[in-house]
Amino acid sequence: MMKTIDEQEAERHRAKMAKRKAVQDAEVAGKTIVEKGLLIVNTGPGKGKSTAAFGLALRMLGYGHRVGVVQFIKGAWHSGEQDAFAAFGDRVVWHTMGEGFTWETQDKMRDIAAAEAAWAKAQELLADPSISLVVLDELNIALRYDYLDLDAVVSTLKGRREGLHVVVTGRNAKPALVEAADLVTEMGATKHHFAAGVKAQKGIEF
Repeated sequence: MMKTIDEQEAERHRAKMAKRKAVQDAEVAGKTIVEKGLLIVNTGPGKGKSTAAFGLALRMLGYGHRVGVVQFIKGAWHSGEQDAFAAFGDRVVWHTMGEGFTWETQDKMRDIAAAEAAWAKAQELLADPSISLVVLDELNIALRYDYLDLDAVVSTLKGRREGLHVVVTGRNAKPALVEAADLVTEMGATKHHFAAGVKAQKGIEF
């Protein structure tokens, strides 16, 4: 049943929302940069970092743009999102370059080689003028374990071509990358079903 309100309450709400709209309109009017290629970092211990990045990719595709994806770590896992994005054909350039989580490979030199190959592919996508958004999935993990030169990576991302959006995912983002970013979201871990004994599931984790 729909809640009913009296006229005084309705008027108070209208006045409150009018003030809120005035504040919002003034804030928007104060923004002078119409468009800017953003460096976005999704980090933190919580779930959803890659999921959020792929949501942005889907949004970009919705506007007719091309998207590039490089996965630095999750190569051993087949993912549902990769299958879904395959439906967009050559509008999505997808490279799964990792060989699995570091505790699975147990071979640092092999991990470094995989990360370097992934970064080389990432630089190709960053330089491709037909691509509007590049997702560097789990790049933070490669940087955390020093598989790549942090300064070189941050310098390249800061010097990306005009108008290009880049999303970097993975927990423990390095301070230098956080400082360079335009938008940083820290995913919290308030509660996770894994702690209750629930294994990773298709359509949720991969």
